[in-house]
Amino acid sequence: MKHFAFLLILAGLSLSACSSSSRSTTASSSSTDTNSTTSSSVASLAKYQEDLNYALYNPDATFPQLSTEVANNEAQVVLHTSKGDITIKLFPELAPLAVQNFLTHAKEGYYNGLTFHRVIKDFMIQGGDPNGNGTGGESIWKGKDETKDSGNGFVNEISPFLYSIRGALAMANSGADTNGSQFFIVQNSQDQTATIQQLEAQGQRKYPSKIRDAYKNGGYPSLDTGYTIFGQVIKGMDVVDQIASVETSKEDSSKDKPLEEIKITSIDIVKDYTFK
Repeated sequence: MKHFAFLLILAGLSLSACSSSSRSTTASSSSTDTNSTTSSSVASLAKYQEDLNYALYNPDATFPQLSTEVANNEAQVVLHTSKGDITIKLFPELAPLAVQNFLTHAKEGYYNGLTFHRVIKDFMIQGGDPNGNGTGGESIWKGKDETKDSGNGFVNEISPFLYSIRGALAMANSGADTNGSQFFIVQNSQDQTATIQQLEAQGQRKYPSKIRDAYKNGGYPSLDTGYTIFGQVIKGMDVVDQIASVETSKEDSSKDKPLEEIKITSIDIVKDYTFK
């Protein structure tokens, strides 16, 4: 339990990397809400620890990002961009809120015409902001369901079966539990073995052997536990690499913004998922 508590602290210190939003999360003034959240958090901690132990020590543990097959309990989408198509499978059972939010936005055409506004080679590409500068975007529940989005965004969904390996699709945020509409795809292709070894030696993380192997193909392990991973690119990483390689602005006011507009023209839902 101490190990997981440390992960939560670590996540809280590293959440600003993928959003320039000025939103801030405020504490609830309701003692009833606070008690409910505390009870829920304790249950979530216990479930995470149970799942983590299984992922670490059970040789039969499976990690859906490592397969290009789309399972019965997964969804599939194709992002049509001005640079080409990116095919992604989604994990609704491991990150139900993030997947439902993304699929609903996609069906309603929310992302159509939006740009990849933040691009950093050997890191990630980020999009999904109607403002086009990292300060905008809302979840499908904002102003409609305060139990899922109180106004600051919906909660992080962290799973020991999902990691920030190359091709991971994750929610961008401006702090814990501030997920709206922005997302990013991890692009880095450099071997992360040394970083994994360092994190484990410092006692910050423990990684399943299959995930250690996956990180040899790239990724960004320092993002783990800080962002909701809810999908994986299964085709079109060459397009992701192409987007990541475009020339970007060096101005402080628009740093890392591509000089040419790279748009999401539309999103096709190849395989949907029915939420209960």
